[in-house]
Amino acid sequence: MTTEQVLLFAILGVALLLFAWGRLRYDLVAMLALLAAVVLGVVPAEGAFDGFGHPAVITVAAILILSRALRNSALIDVAARLLGNLGGRPSVQVLGLAATTAVFSAFMNNVGALALMLPVALAVANGAKRPASEVLMPISFASLLGGLTTLIGTPPNIVIASFRAGERGEPFGMFDFAPVGLTVALVGVAFVALVGWRLLPKRIAGQTSEKPLVDIEDYVTEVRLPAKSDYVGRRLTEIETLAKADLSVVALVRNDDRILAPSGFVRLQAGDILVLEADADALQLVLDKAELELVGAADISAGDLRSERVGLVEAVIVPGSRMEGRTARSMRLHTRFGLNLLAFARQGEEQHERLGQVRFAAGDVLLLQGEREAMPDVLAALGCLPLAGRDLQLRRRDGSPWTLLIFLAAIGTVVAGLLPPQIAFIGAAIGALAVGDLHLRELYETVEWPVIVLLGALIPVGLALETTGGSATVAHPLLQLGAYAPAWVVLGLLMIVTMLLSDIMNNAATAVLMAPIGIEVAQGLGASVDPFLMAVAIGASSTYLTPIGHQSNLLVMGPGGYRFYDYWRMGLPLDLLIVAIGLPAILLFWPL
Repeated sequence: MTTEQVLLFAILGVALLLFAWGRLRYDLVAMLALLAAVVLGVVPAEGAFDGFGHPAVITVAAILILSRALRNSALIDVAARLLGNLGGRPSVQVLGLAATTAVFSAFMNNVGALALMLPVALAVANGAKRPASEVLMPISFASLLGGLTTLIGTPPNIVIASFRAGERGEPFGMFDFAPVGLTVALVGVAFVALVGWRLLPKRIAGQTSEKPLVDIEDYVTEVRLPAKSDYVGRRLTEIETLAKADLSVVALVRNDDRILAPSGFVRLQAGDILVLEADADALQLVLDKAELELVGAADISAGDLRSERVGLVEAVIVPGSRMEGRTARSMRLHTRFGLNLLAFARQGEEQHERLGQVRFAAGDVLLLQGEREAMPDVLAALGCLPLAGRDLQLRRRDGSPWTLLIFLAAIGTVVAGLLPPQIAFIGAAIGALAVGDLHLRELYETVEWPVIVLLGALIPVGLALETTGGSATVAHPLLQLGAYAPAWVVLGLLMIVTMLLSDIMNNAATAVLMAPIGIEVAQGLGASVDPFLMAVAIGASSTYLTPIGHQSNLLVMGPGGYRFYDYWRMGLPLDLLIVAIGLPAILLFWPL
């Protein structure tokens, strides 16, 4: 191996370890890998940031924007709500939810499709009195399966198409992935609906309209502010500051008037009764220092904490949220965002540590109280996905069918070859903005910038695999195997290695790194590059063994109450099934 190859493999090895470790965000890891490659001379400095203008990156950003616009549009919302009436046997319910999620995911971002279906799935599970754990992982997997079917269904497909364009001068088209992807998706959805959900644990987790994920009744107490207290005439926020954000004032009772989620700037009066949600330590602290009088445990339920003005919602923290790694105290949720954090759960288990001190993580489920009108914008700003709201409208009511029509027109121009995907879908995003299904602020907020940074940083590194001969070095063992075994065995092994890699690192990053190797193997065997690129595409999107490989898996972990090892229960047989079905399908539709 040359010095450049050794340095490149060292960089990629460290990056892979950091991806698997998970303590650093994947976009930061990608940027560190790019900078290391530039400093060590593996990637030329003048081309270091060419990846950020790559057509694949632009297309991914456009699809992320359009996914948000489609979620705001009327027709998609109506279709999702109709599924709330699913009845019959469990397999029928899971099949309806998974199939619809897969269809949405074929034309939307995977996470966008899941976000649309997550509240519907929870409502269906609640109506059938079944554990949420039986339906959430199936729709997460379905969102990944549906993405296999089209060019825009998942970022790996867009990446693979760009590598094909570089190799053959023409990218894969909009529906070139469909023959193989649709075959795999149909079999996969049938599996999760008929067999897969039976392999999952039956854990009760997730928000429903009748039963919340977290109960707060045991932690709600009423206290009275006596005339002798030094806090008479002071602002309510000073009580919260006194407890270091380890309590929430969920209501204030004054002269028989109950004020829910009172403003922190309300001046306290003698005789005020505060309804506090706090643990024993935080409660005792404010009782002592503010000279409050304990009235007793409040006879209150979650239903008493909402009104026409105030609502309750459970929301899951999405990967990349501004809340990750921070505490309620440091974020000042009440004073800055008008939210009371009443409780939270992690991996389906209610947590009883002091609320102000817990460091939030992606997948945590929060029970929040706040003003109904402001809640959708606040949750979006925080990077939280609403699971469901009790009579709380969490999306705009003014959605229209125009975005769907614009989107279909953009697909038509790509299929007809009139416009390249990055131009057509950027135009569609501007169209959605023009018809009002997307606000200008949402246009920037909805882009998953960590994914964009990841792709922009790794594309030059992936190209360096080719220019330095690194892909040829990695492909050499596979080529040696090809001397003794049929080419389809090498193809299957390439798919399996890609699958395993995607379970510990982002699937788009996996596609960037494995596509050059697939091309090198194909050329070494004297075969067409198309089947090998298709194998990488299928493998990169088959992220079923861990929750960390894809955001969809991580998003359902908390609401479904899943453990890390639960993903193997349904994911391993699904992976084996995909290899068994996908490999013959590739050989049939994309001959060697």
